[in-house]
Amino acid sequence: MSEEVLINVTPQETRVALVENGVLQEVHIERSQSRGIVGNIYKGRVVRILPGMQAAFVDIGIERTAFLHASDVTQDDNGAVAGGGSAETPPLTEMLNDGQEIVVQVLKDPLGSKGARLSMELSIPARYLVFLPGSDQIRISQKLERPEDRERLRDLVTRLADEEDMPHGLIIRTLAESASDDE
Repeated sequence: MSEEVLINVTPQETRVALVENGVLQEVHIERSQSRGIVGNIYKGRVVRILPGMQAAFVDIGIERTAFLHASDVTQDDNGAVAGGGSAETPPLTEMLNDGQEIVVQVLKDPLGSKGARLSMELSIPARYLVFLPGSDQIRISQKLERPEDRERLRDLVTRLADEEDMPHGLIIRTLAESASDDE
C-alpha cells in the first residue's frame, strides 16, 4: 500500500491531504483566521474554585481563565482526580484545590468575555477508534446498527486491547465497519 501526505501552506490556510493508493482518504483545512482550540489538551492550574457554582477557573495559558464544571471532574477509587463523569458529583472542593495542576481538554472556544469550557474527560479521535484515557469501557458508535458488525468489532477490539494490556477505553467509530481486521 502506498501512502502520501500532501501539504499546502499559504498565509491564509494550511491544507493537508492523505492519499492511499492514489485515492484521497482524508483532507484537513486550517484557516489562520478561524483557528480554534476545541479538542486541544492542556496541563492547567486551578486558580479559583466557586463552590456555589460547582465550578473552577483554570489557567491553561490563554488570555482568559477557562471554566471547568464539577460534572466534568471525577475521582478514581483512590481519591485522585481523574476524568470520566459520574451520575453523582461530589462537591468540587472535595475534588480540586487552588493551585492544583490538572490535565484538561477544551470543549468550547472562548467567546466574548467568557473563557473556554473544559473537561477532564479526555478523548483522542483517530480514524477508526477514539482513545479514552481514564476510562476502561469499549463502546461502539450508535450508527453501527447491524448486530453482527457490532459483535465482530467489539470482539476484535476487546481481544486487541487485552493483548496490548491496555487499561484505557475506546470508542469504535462508524468508519471501522468497512475496515479490515489489520487496519
